[in-house]
Amino acid sequence: MAIQPAPAQQPNEAEKKMFTVSSGYERYMGRWSRQLAPVYVAFAAPKNGDRVLDVGTGTGALASALEAALGSSEITGVDPSAGFIAYAAQNAKSGRARFEVGDAQKLRFADGSFDHAMSMLVINFIPDHDKALAEMRRVTRAGGTVSSCVWDYADGMESLRIFWDEAVALDPAAEPKHERNMKLTREGQLGALWKRAGLGNVVEKALVIDQAFKSFDDYWGPFLTGVGPGGAYVVSLPEDRRKALEDRMRARLLGGRADGPFNLKARVWCARGQVPAP
Repeated sequence: MAIQPAPAQQPNEAEKKMFTVSSGYERYMGRWSRQLAPVYVAFAAPKNGDRVLDVGTGTGALASALEAALGSSEITGVDPSAGFIAYAAQNAKSGRARFEVGDAQKLRFADGSFDHAMSMLVINFIPDHDKALAEMRRVTRAGGTVSSCVWDYADGMESLRIFWDEAVALDPAAEPKHERNMKLTREGQLGALWKRAGLGNVVEKALVIDQAFKSFDDYWGPFLTGVGPGGAYVVSLPEDRRKALEDRMRARLLGGRADGPFNLKARVWCARGQVPAP
């Protein structure tokens, strides 16, 4: 069954501004999403020809990886932001990927419309993740697969853990903002959610990528765009406190050596499970 695209939605002025924010997101996190996406696709293992739903497609990193890996598949990307959708659509490489504004907690698709529903680095941000997962299961056929992955903010996502550790050391009041407090980001949590949702053959696995930074500015510059929880915190600071945090981060990451390239590890927790027969 072919998935019919929703009527085209033109971004308003606010969403056009969000298109610019999308470019900032690419610098802040999108580049790592694009590096992670093929690794996640290999774990989730959709088959060529599958109808795949990308929930929370954002700037289209996962959809792009699916286009490249599955030459005969149709991919549908859904995101609540018209700005992100416009960015993803502009960068699509084929007519097999389509994008539309939509809410993960209330998908417009009929039951069993897809062979595989995927969600990369977003389910922990959805207000009602149980409802979103139930919707992903509903629109996936019996025997199909539902999968997701989230950054391990508590420990394995070094670039953000180090940032928040230093931010909290300077400003203990920032502790509630530390992304280690985010839901579904610790070992076992995603797998447990998949089992509670009634999915079968649940597998949870850690995947790791390297984040290669060209310099300290390559690391720090994206925070200054104000994108993401870390970026929002940085731009909220007065100039002197922002400079103090920057100096502390420089010392932590370079350790007194001259500026230059450095690598950090980034770990995600992934889960996949099958939709049981009725």
